[in-house]
Amino acid sequence: MKKAIFKTNINCGGCIATVTPFLEKVETVSDWSVDTESKKKLLTVQGEAIDKTEVINAVKEAGFEIKEKKGLFSF
Repeated sequence: MKKAIFKTNINCGGCIATVTPFLEKVETVSDWSVDTESKKKLLTVQGEAIDKTEVINAVKEAGFEIKEKKGLFSF
């Protein structure tokens, strides 16, 4: 299973409720979570063949900011 991490501005339970239907539509994602306690509000998605563009578009469509974490220390 592959994993991708994104920095977002999803910062509360209400935000998670808003983004859930959008992320549920992304067929390449089997599981996802947001660390709302983290300063960077990290969204972690898992799946066999994650389409990062679909994930980014879904989060933006829900009205949130998202940026892919490319390396160990980058954003």
